[in-house]
Amino acid sequence: MRRVAVTGIGMVSPLGTGADKCWQAATSGRSGIRAITRFNVENFPVRIAGEVPDFDPLLFIEKKEVKKMDLFIQYAMAASTMAFEDSGFKVTEENAERVGVYIGAGIGGLPAIEHWYDVLKEKGPDRITPFFIPMVIINLASGQVSIKIGAKGPNSCAVTACATGTHSIGDAFRLIQSDVADVMVAGGTESTITPLCVAGFNAMKALSTRNNDPQAASRPFDKDRDGFVIGEGSGVLVLEEMESAKKRGAKIYAEIVGYGLNSDANHMTTPAPNGEGAARCMKMALKGSGLNPEDIGYINAHGTSTYYNDLYETMAIKTVFGEHAKKLAVSSTKGMTGHLLGAAGGIEAVFTALSLYNGVLPPTINYTTPDPECDLDYVPNTARELKVKAALSNSFGFGGTNGVLVFRRFE
Repeated sequence: MRRVAVTGIGMVSPLGTGADKCWQAATSGRSGIRAITRFNVENFPVRIAGEVPDFDPLLFIEKKEVKKMDLFIQYAMAASTMAFEDSGFKVTEENAERVGVYIGAGIGGLPAIEHWYDVLKEKGPDRITPFFIPMVIINLASGQVSIKIGAKGPNSCAVTACATGTHSIGDAFRLIQSDVADVMVAGGTESTITPLCVAGFNAMKALSTRNNDPQAASRPFDKDRDGFVIGEGSGVLVLEEMESAKKRGAKIYAEIVGYGLNSDANHMTTPAPNGEGAARCMKMALKGSGLNPEDIGYINAHGTSTYYNDLYETMAIKTVFGEHAKKLAVSSTKGMTGHLLGAAGGIEAVFTALSLYNGVLPPTINYTTPDPECDLDYVPNTARELKVKAALSNSFGFGGTNGVLVFRRFE
């Protein structure tokens, strides 16, 4: 099997636009959760979210093209542009068919759907934009990126709820491993901070209602957590065949060495008891990586700040790692970003690669009251300087779908 390097990173998140800005905020323990500004929340029980604070699409997309893309596609274009520029890779006529794009979203163009449905009701069918359909289809994130960079290789997307970004990166990793492509732009994107989405998750009793203290609302593994916080953005990696990356002198953030995906086959929203499915997925990823459990020093946890996820992920880690679980550093960056749904695995893959590259582990913020049922080392509140050999990035989604990536420090 061919080896796969991470040679470029790009991110748009509630912490800002640009991987460097997001990394500095994350390692400083800053929260990106604020009051919702996108719509009137006066009658909503939930009035907080992780909105991107500083995004300008014109920095990444031609003005005439912006109106053809809903925000989730714009975020993917921005993160991909930054990642591709960071990689230094150039698409040519000779290599274009070996360069692909694999960027997914969990929900897709919900803001455009809500907006244009209102237009339809109020003004009739003749007032619908001809760009509506390509504005909302999830694979248009990959499609628009491929058009921009000229990538003529594999072009697809995963749509697997909160595991989307991880599955997209993992599937792209396997395409390079198996010699179908040499370079893949891969990750997740999402923007669904809308009345319908917030109301829907609220109806499930899934969201935090800590409206008066938004920056403390997302509190993974903390005893006083009361639900997750919706976030938005995009996280994208450039994956490249290792020998090619070395030959051209590329910066290598990390190596992807393992990938697991499976199903709980248990319940449409609740994880399998004791984290049984998550444990199997981590074991699968480790087996494919050729590493031993003791080689893993850090886990970027799914860590949603909900009771069952945090408990069952903790139990799954103990199942897989045994006594070594006590020596592992485990953190959830969702304390700072909220839960980016289909983009979560993308930005968390970027954070994991940067953790290995910089020798710094981002913290789990808002960890003030330990939960006796969640008793691992969650890197509480303050980043930790620590070089580790390898790390996992976990993502678990509705429908019982699980994804795990294994990253190894490049030396």
